[in-house]
Amino acid sequence: TMRTVLAVAVWGQRAPSHSITAIMVTDDQHTVVTGSQEGQICLWDLSSDLKISSKEILFGHTASVTCLAKARE
Repeated sequence: TMRTVLAVAVWGQRAPSHSITAIMVTDDQHTVVTGSQEGQICLWDLSSDLKISSKEILFGHTASVTCLAKARE
């Protein structure tokens, strides 16, 4: 049985720093993915009028994220 575990990151008035070192747009052009020097990966919603809003931040890398790649099904 596969179980999904969700994690929530909470911070104060300022989000963690995110010095972008890699960027990718999904094929459907609705999501922007950024990798950071701090080791985070962020997912951003991209609206049809090109407004960007944060969606998820993924922690766990111990080194800078310098490359992003799309996985095939």
